[in-house]
Amino acid sequence: MPYYCTWEDFAHAAEKLYQADSMKFCVMRKYRHCDGRLRIKVTDDVVCLLYSTDQAQDVKKIEKFHSQLMRLMVAKESRSAAMETD
Repeated sequence: MPYYCTWEDFAHAAEKLYQADSMKFCVMRKYRHCDGRLRIKVTDDVVCLLYSTDQAQDVKKIEKFHSQLMRLMVAKESRSAAMETD
């Protein structure tokens, strides 16, 4: 499980992973108070991507990225449901 050193590299790789197979895509976040670090893990059960930070600006980027993924997932599901009813 490789750790990414920069947020941009991680976000780009995670986006590619989501686009490859959105049904198996999973995001996990974990905060360790004793370390003051936030870790994000993205996987599709084959590939696992990890990023860890203790910087506040990176935490905001992670929150923004996570909300964008949720919007994509909801938009895809609502489009699929609309297609099934037609």
